[in-house]
Amino acid sequence: MRKFIQKILREPVKRWADKYSSRPDKEKIHKALFDLNKKIKDEPGTRGPMLNFAVNIDRFIILSDQHKGARNGADDFAIAERNYLAALDYYYNNNFNYISLGDCEELWENRLVSVKKHNTATFEKEKLFLQKKRFIKVFGNHDLDWDNNPLAPFELQKIYGEKIKVYEGVILKTMVQETPLEIFLTHGHQGDAVSDGNWFSKWFVANVWAPMQAYLAISPNTPAYEDHLKTDHNRFMYEWVSQQENMLLITGHTHQPVFESLTLLERLYRKLSLAREQKDEATIKELQAEIVRRKLEGQTIPDFTAYKPNYFNSGCCCFDDGDITGIEIDNGTMSLIKWEYNKNNEPCRILLEQIALTELMTKKVNIISPAVKV
Repeated sequence: MRKFIQKILREPVKRWADKYSSRPDKEKIHKALFDLNKKIKDEPGTRGPMLNFAVNIDRFIILSDQHKGARNGADDFAIAERNYLAALDYYYNNNFNYISLGDCEELWENRLVSVKKHNTATFEKEKLFLQKKRFIKVFGNHDLDWDNNPLAPFELQKIYGEKIKVYEGVILKTMVQETPLEIFLTHGHQGDAVSDGNWFSKWFVANVWAPMQAYLAISPNTPAYEDHLKTDHNRFMYEWVSQQENMLLITGHTHQPVFESLTLLERLYRKLSLAREQKDEATIKELQAEIVRRKLEGQTIPDFTAYKPNYFNSGCCCFDDGDITGIEIDNGTMSLIKWEYNKNNEPCRILLEQIALTELMTKKVNIISPAVKV
Protein backbone atom coordinates (compact mmCIF):
# COMPACT_ATOMS: atom_id res chain seq x y z
CA MET A 1 0.00 0.00 0.00
CA ARG A 2 2.82 2.42 0.86
CA LYS A 3 4.49 1.91 -2.54
CA PHE A 4 1.14 2.54 -4.26
CA ILE A 5 0.62 5.80 -2.33
CA GLN A 6 4.19 6.86 -3.08
CA LYS A 7 3.66 6.22 -6.81
CA ILE A 8 0.42 8.21 -6.89
CA LEU A 9 1.55 11.19 -4.82
CA ARG A 10 5.27 11.57 -5.56
CA GLU A 11 5.05 13.66 -8.75
CA PRO A 12 2.11 15.90 -7.67
CA VAL A 13 3.84 16.68 -4.37
CA LYS A 14 7.13 17.48 -6.15
CA ARG A 15 5.31 19.85 -8.51
CA TRP A 16 3.49 21.44 -5.59
CA ALA A 17 6.75 21.92 -3.66
CA ASP A 18 8.41 23.51 -6.68
CA LYS A 19 5.51 25.91 -7.20
CA TYR A 20 4.98 27.04 -3.61
CA SER A 21 8.44 26.82 -2.05
CA SER A 22 9.33 30.44 -2.88
CA ARG A 23 7.55 33.79 -2.65
CA PRO A 24 10.20 36.33 -3.68
CA ASP A 25 9.37 40.05 -3.58
CA LYS A 26 11.43 42.11 -6.03
CA GLU A 27 11.44 45.34 -4.04
CA LYS A 28 12.29 43.57 -0.78
CA ILE A 29 15.08 41.59 -2.43
CA HIS A 30 16.64 44.70 -3.97
CA LYS A 31 16.43 46.64 -0.70
CA ALA A 32 17.88 43.72 1.29
CA LEU A 33 20.85 43.37 -1.08
CA PHE A 34 21.53 47.11 -1.05
CA ASP A 35 21.29 47.33 2.76
CA LEU A 36 23.52 44.31 3.36
CA ASN A 37 26.16 45.45 0.88
CA LYS A 38 26.22 48.90 2.48
CA LYS A 39 26.34 47.49 6.02
CA ILE A 40 29.36 45.30 5.21
CA LYS A 41 31.18 48.27 3.69
CA ASP A 42 30.27 50.69 6.46
CA GLU A 43 30.88 48.29 9.34
CA PRO A 44 33.07 45.36 8.19
CA GLY A 45 32.80 42.36 10.49
CA THR A 46 29.28 43.06 11.78
CA ARG A 47 27.15 41.39 9.09
CA GLY A 48 30.11 40.20 7.06
CA PRO A 49 33.82 40.65 6.31
CA MET A 50 35.28 42.71 3.49
CA LEU A 51 38.43 41.01 2.20
CA ASN A 52 41.04 42.06 -0.34
CA PHE A 53 42.45 39.25 -2.46
CA ALA A 54 45.10 38.83 -5.14
CA VAL A 55 43.65 37.56 -8.42
CA ASN A 56 46.54 35.24 -9.32
CA ILE A 57 47.33 34.04 -5.78
CA ASP A 58 44.23 33.57 -3.62
CA ARG A 59 41.84 30.70 -4.31
CA PHE A 60 38.21 30.33 -3.23
CA ILE A 61 35.61 27.58 -3.40
CA ILE A 62 31.98 28.55 -2.80
CA LEU A 63 29.57 25.74 -1.87
CA SER A 64 26.06 26.17 -0.52
CA ASP A 65 22.88 24.35 0.42
CA GLN A 66 24.29 21.17 1.90
CA HIS A 67 21.21 20.81 4.12
CA LYS A 68 23.06 18.36 6.37
CA GLY A 69 20.41 16.30 8.08
CA ALA A 70 19.83 13.38 10.41
CA ARG A 71 20.28 10.51 7.89
CA ASN A 72 16.57 9.79 7.79
CA GLY A 73 14.27 9.62 4.78
CA ALA A 74 14.17 13.42 4.56
CA ASP A 75 17.97 13.88 4.52
CA ASP A 76 18.82 15.22 1.06
CA PHE A 77 22.53 15.45 1.89
CA ALA A 78 23.14 11.79 2.77
CA ILE A 79 23.81 10.50 -0.75
CA ALA A 80 26.03 13.50 -1.59
CA GLU A 81 28.21 13.23 1.52
CA ARG A 82 31.08 11.30 -0.14
CA ASN A 83 31.28 13.84 -2.96
CA TYR A 84 31.30 16.66 -0.42
CA LEU A 85 34.06 15.08 1.67
CA ALA A 86 36.19 14.38 -1.42
CA ALA A 87 35.69 17.97 -2.58
CA LEU A 88 36.80 19.36 0.80
CA ASP A 89 39.92 17.16 0.70
CA TYR A 90 40.76 18.49 -2.77
CA TYR A 91 40.23 22.15 -1.85
CA TYR A 92 42.05 21.90 1.47
CA ASN A 93 45.07 20.20 -0.11
CA ASN A 94 45.16 22.81 -2.88
CA ASN A 95 45.05 25.80 -0.51
CA PHE A 96 41.57 27.07 -1.33
CA ASN A 97 39.64 29.33 1.03
CA TYR A 98 36.21 27.81 1.67
CA ILE A 99 33.10 30.03 1.74
CA SER A 100 30.11 27.98 2.88
CA LEU A 101 27.22 30.06 1.57
CA GLY A 102 24.27 29.14 3.77
CA ASP A 103 21.74 26.37 4.42
CA CYS A 104 24.72 24.28 5.45
CA GLU A 105 22.76 22.57 8.23
CA GLU A 106 19.10 21.59 7.90
CA LEU A 107 17.81 23.09 11.14
CA TRP A 108 14.21 23.48 9.99
CA GLU A 109 13.63 19.74 9.77
CA ASN A 110 16.02 18.55 12.49
CA ARG A 111 17.23 19.24 15.98
CA LEU A 112 20.84 20.40 16.11
CA VAL A 113 21.86 17.46 18.28
CA SER A 114 20.82 15.05 15.49
CA VAL A 115 22.63 17.04 12.79
CA LYS A 116 25.82 17.11 14.89
CA LYS A 117 25.62 13.38 15.60
CA HIS A 118 25.30 12.33 11.94
CA ASN A 119 27.69 14.83 10.35
CA THR A 120 30.83 14.49 12.44
CA ALA A 121 33.00 13.74 9.40
CA THR A 122 31.91 16.86 7.51
CA PHE A 123 32.40 19.12 10.52
CA GLU A 124 35.89 17.69 11.01
CA LYS A 125 36.81 18.50 7.39
CA GLU A 126 35.44 22.04 7.71
CA LYS A 127 37.36 22.45 10.95
CA LEU A 128 40.63 21.97 9.07
CA PHE A 129 39.89 25.07 6.96
CA LEU A 130 39.02 27.05 10.08
CA GLN A 131 42.30 26.09 11.75
CA LYS A 132 44.14 27.54 8.73
CA LYS A 133 41.98 30.73 8.78
CA ARG A 134 40.54 29.70 5.42
CA PHE A 135 36.87 29.16 6.37
CA ILE A 136 33.99 31.65 6.16
CA LYS A 137 30.54 30.46 7.18
CA VAL A 138 27.40 32.28 5.99
CA PHE A 139 23.90 31.53 7.24
CA GLY A 140 20.81 30.92 5.12
CA ASN A 141 17.15 30.54 5.95
CA HIS A 142 17.37 26.85 6.93
CA ASP A 143 20.23 27.51 9.37
CA LEU A 144 19.07 30.96 10.48
CA ASP A 145 19.54 29.78 14.07
CA TRP A 146 23.25 30.52 13.70
CA ASP A 147 22.28 34.21 13.54
CA ASN A 148 19.37 34.57 15.93
CA ASN A 149 19.84 31.86 18.57
CA PRO A 150 21.64 33.28 21.65
CA LEU A 151 23.21 29.86 22.27
CA ALA A 152 24.62 29.64 18.72
CA PRO A 153 28.17 30.83 19.60
CA PHE A 154 28.39 28.17 22.29
CA GLU A 155 27.11 25.40 19.99
CA LEU A 156 29.44 26.48 17.16
CA GLN A 157 32.45 26.42 19.46
CA LYS A 158 31.56 22.86 20.51
CA ILE A 159 31.33 21.81 16.85
CA TYR A 160 34.48 23.51 15.54
CA GLY A 161 36.67 23.57 18.65
CA GLU A 162 37.09 27.36 18.56
CA LYS A 163 35.01 30.50 18.26
CA ILE A 164 33.57 31.18 14.83
CA LYS A 165 31.26 33.95 13.66
CA VAL A 166 28.57 33.17 11.09
CA TYR A 167 27.89 36.04 8.69
CA GLU A 168 25.08 37.20 6.42
CA GLY A 169 27.40 38.04 3.54
CA VAL A 170 30.96 38.54 2.31
CA ILE A 171 32.58 41.08 0.00
CA LEU A 172 35.76 40.12 -1.86
CA LYS A 173 37.67 43.00 -3.45
CA THR A 174 40.48 42.94 -5.99
CA MET A 175 41.93 44.72 -9.01
CA VAL A 176 41.58 43.34 -12.53
CA GLN A 177 43.76 45.17 -15.04
CA GLU A 178 43.76 48.31 -12.88
CA THR A 179 39.96 48.23 -12.52
CA PRO A 180 38.41 47.56 -9.09
CA LEU A 181 36.20 44.47 -8.88
CA GLU A 182 33.83 43.61 -6.04
CA ILE A 183 32.44 40.10 -5.56
CA PHE A 184 29.43 40.21 -3.25
CA LEU A 185 28.33 36.88 -1.73
CA THR A 186 25.24 36.06 0.32
CA HIS A 187 22.89 33.08 0.62
CA GLY A 188 20.09 34.82 -1.28
CA HIS A 189 17.00 34.14 0.82
CA GLN A 190 16.56 37.80 1.67
CA GLY A 191 13.26 39.23 0.47
CA ASP A 192 11.58 35.83 0.09
CA ALA A 193 8.32 35.89 2.06
CA VAL A 194 8.47 32.12 2.58
CA SER A 195 12.13 31.97 3.59
CA ASP A 196 13.29 35.22 5.14
CA GLY A 197 12.99 34.28 8.81
CA ASN A 198 9.34 33.24 8.46
CA TRP A 199 8.32 31.25 11.55
CA PHE A 200 5.34 29.62 9.82
CA SER A 201 7.53 28.29 7.01
CA LYS A 202 9.91 26.79 9.55
CA TRP A 203 7.02 25.15 11.42
CA PHE A 204 5.51 23.83 8.17
CA VAL A 205 8.78 22.30 6.98
CA ALA A 206 9.47 20.65 10.34
CA ASN A 207 5.97 19.34 11.02
CA VAL A 208 4.38 18.76 7.61
CA TRP A 209 6.88 18.75 4.72
CA ALA A 210 9.68 16.74 6.35
CA PRO A 211 7.44 13.83 7.45
CA MET A 212 5.72 13.83 4.04
CA GLN A 213 9.08 13.90 2.24
CA ALA A 214 10.36 11.01 4.35
CA TYR A 215 7.20 8.91 3.83
CA LEU A 216 7.05 9.47 0.07
CA ALA A 217 10.84 9.10 -0.31
CA ILE A 218 11.07 12.19 -2.51
CA SER A 219 13.42 15.11 -2.88
CA PRO A 220 12.84 18.28 -4.92
CA ASN A 221 16.61 18.50 -5.46
CA THR A 222 16.73 16.57 -8.71
CA PRO A 223 19.51 17.20 -11.25
CA ALA A 224 16.91 18.34 -13.80
CA TYR A 225 16.16 21.39 -11.70
CA GLU A 226 19.46 22.95 -12.76
CA ASP A 227 18.13 23.03 -16.34
CA HIS A 228 15.06 25.19 -15.71
CA LEU A 229 14.75 28.74 -16.86
CA LYS A 230 15.68 31.12 -14.10
CA THR A 231 13.46 31.16 -11.05
CA ASP A 232 11.92 34.52 -10.13
CA HIS A 233 14.31 34.73 -7.21
CA ASN A 234 17.38 34.33 -9.41
CA ARG A 235 15.95 36.80 -11.90
CA PHE A 236 15.40 39.44 -9.21
CA MET A 237 18.93 38.91 -7.92
CA TYR A 238 20.26 39.40 -11.44
CA GLU A 239 18.19 42.52 -12.01
CA TRP A 240 19.70 44.11 -8.90
CA VAL A 241 23.34 43.35 -9.66
CA SER A 242 22.92 44.29 -13.33
CA GLN A 243 22.49 47.88 -12.14
CA GLN A 244 25.80 47.86 -10.24
CA GLU A 245 29.18 48.78 -11.65
CA ASN A 246 32.20 46.45 -11.43
CA MET A 247 30.35 43.99 -9.21
CA LEU A 248 29.66 40.25 -9.38
CA LEU A 249 26.97 38.68 -7.19
CA ILE A 250 27.13 35.05 -6.02
CA THR A 251 24.20 33.46 -4.17
CA GLY A 252 22.75 30.03 -3.41
CA HIS A 253 19.26 29.31 -2.03
CA THR A 254 17.47 28.29 -5.24
CA HIS A 255 19.54 25.10 -5.79
CA GLN A 256 19.78 26.22 -9.44
CA PRO A 257 23.30 26.75 -10.80
CA VAL A 258 23.70 30.01 -12.73
CA PHE A 259 26.87 31.07 -14.53
CA GLU A 260 27.37 34.43 -16.25
CA SER A 261 23.71 35.17 -15.42
CA LEU A 262 22.49 32.14 -17.38
CA THR A 263 21.15 28.75 -16.31
CA LEU A 264 22.43 25.62 -18.03
CA LEU A 265 19.37 25.53 -20.28
CA GLU A 266 19.84 29.15 -21.32
CA ARG A 267 23.52 28.54 -22.04
CA LEU A 268 22.64 25.52 -24.20
CA TYR A 269 20.24 27.65 -26.22
CA ARG A 270 22.82 30.40 -26.56
CA LYS A 271 25.32 27.91 -27.96
CA LEU A 272 22.66 26.48 -30.27
CA SER A 273 21.79 29.93 -31.59
CA LEU A 274 25.45 30.73 -32.30
CA ALA A 275 25.99 27.35 -33.97
CA ARG A 276 23.03 28.00 -36.28
CA GLU A 277 24.39 31.43 -37.19
CA GLN A 278 27.71 29.79 -38.08
CA LYS A 279 25.96 26.89 -39.88
CA ASP A 280 27.95 24.45 -37.72
CA GLU A 281 25.88 21.32 -38.34
CA ALA A 282 27.98 19.04 -36.13
CA THR A 283 27.62 21.34 -33.11
CA ILE A 284 23.92 21.87 -33.81
CA LYS A 285 23.36 18.11 -33.80
CA GLU A 286 25.38 17.67 -30.60
CA LEU A 287 23.50 20.45 -28.75
CA GLN A 288 20.10 19.23 -29.90
CA ALA A 289 20.96 15.76 -28.63
CA GLU A 290 22.03 17.23 -25.29
CA ILE A 291 18.78 19.14 -24.92
CA VAL A 292 16.74 16.07 -25.84
CA ARG A 293 18.81 13.95 -23.45
CA ARG A 294 17.83 16.34 -20.67
CA LYS A 295 14.18 15.98 -21.74
CA LEU A 296 13.88 19.67 -22.53
CA GLU A 297 12.62 19.43 -26.11
CA GLY A 298 9.97 21.98 -26.95
CA GLN A 299 11.26 24.52 -24.44
CA THR A 300 11.96 28.07 -25.56
CA ILE A 301 14.18 30.70 -24.00
CA PRO A 302 12.64 33.97 -22.80
CA ASP A 303 12.27 36.97 -25.07
CA PHE A 304 15.38 38.86 -24.04
CA THR A 305 18.29 40.01 -26.14
CA ALA A 306 21.15 40.66 -23.71
CA TYR A 307 22.35 39.75 -20.24
CA LYS A 308 25.23 41.24 -18.30
CA PRO A 309 27.40 38.30 -17.17
CA ASN A 310 27.63 39.32 -13.50
CA TYR A 311 25.27 36.99 -11.61
CA PHE A 312 26.27 33.51 -10.40
CA ASN A 313 24.56 30.85 -8.30
CA SER A 314 26.48 27.99 -6.69
CA GLY A 315 23.60 25.50 -7.01
CA CYS A 316 23.56 23.03 -4.13
CA CYS A 317 25.27 20.09 -2.44
CA CYS A 318 22.22 17.84 -2.23
CA PHE A 319 21.06 16.81 -5.69
CA ASP A 320 19.29 13.49 -5.36
CA ASP A 321 21.87 11.59 -7.44
CA GLY A 322 24.65 12.72 -5.08
CA ASP A 323 26.01 15.47 -7.34
CA ILE A 324 27.18 18.74 -5.82
CA THR A 325 27.90 22.01 -7.63
CA GLY A 326 29.90 25.08 -6.69
CA ILE A 327 31.80 28.13 -7.89
CA GLU A 328 35.61 28.32 -7.92
CA ILE A 329 37.65 31.53 -8.08
CA ASP A 330 41.19 30.57 -8.99
CA ASN A 331 44.11 31.90 -11.03
CA GLY A 332 42.12 34.80 -12.42
CA THR A 333 39.11 32.70 -13.49
CA MET A 334 35.57 31.91 -12.36
CA SER A 335 34.44 28.30 -12.82
CA LEU A 336 31.24 26.36 -12.33
CA ILE A 337 32.17 22.88 -11.16
CA LYS A 338 30.38 19.68 -10.33
CA TRP A 339 31.47 16.71 -8.22
CA GLU A 340 29.81 13.47 -9.26
CA TYR A 341 30.24 9.73 -8.82
CA ASN A 342 31.99 8.19 -11.82
CA LYS A 343 31.33 4.75 -13.31
CA ASN A 344 33.38 3.23 -10.47
CA ASN A 345 31.22 5.10 -7.93
CA GLU A 346 34.16 7.29 -6.94
CA PRO A 347 33.88 11.08 -6.51
CA CYS A 348 35.36 13.12 -9.35
CA ARG A 349 35.53 16.82 -10.22
CA ILE A 350 33.94 18.02 -13.48
CA LEU A 351 34.52 21.48 -14.96
CA LEU A 352 31.22 22.73 -16.41
CA GLU A 353 31.93 26.36 -17.30
CA GLN A 354 34.89 28.75 -16.98
CA ILE A 355 35.65 32.39 -17.82
CA ALA A 356 38.55 34.74 -17.03
CA LEU A 357 37.82 37.66 -14.73
CA THR A 358 39.42 39.95 -17.32
CA GLU A 359 36.86 38.77 -19.86
CA LEU A 360 34.01 39.29 -17.39
CA MET A 361 35.16 42.87 -16.86
CA THR A 362 35.14 43.64 -20.59
CA LYS A 363 32.26 41.41 -21.69
CA LYS A 364 29.38 43.78 -21.09
CA VAL A 365 26.53 41.58 -22.30
CA ASN A 366 25.72 38.07 -23.43
CA ILE A 367 23.83 38.38 -26.70
CA ILE A 368 21.12 35.76 -27.18
CA SER A 369 18.65 35.41 -30.04
CA PRO A 370 15.13 35.53 -28.60
CA ALA A 371 12.67 32.65 -28.52
CA VAL A 372 14.82 30.02 -30.20
CA LYS A 373 12.97 26.72 -30.38
CA VAL A 374 14.58 23.31 -30.70
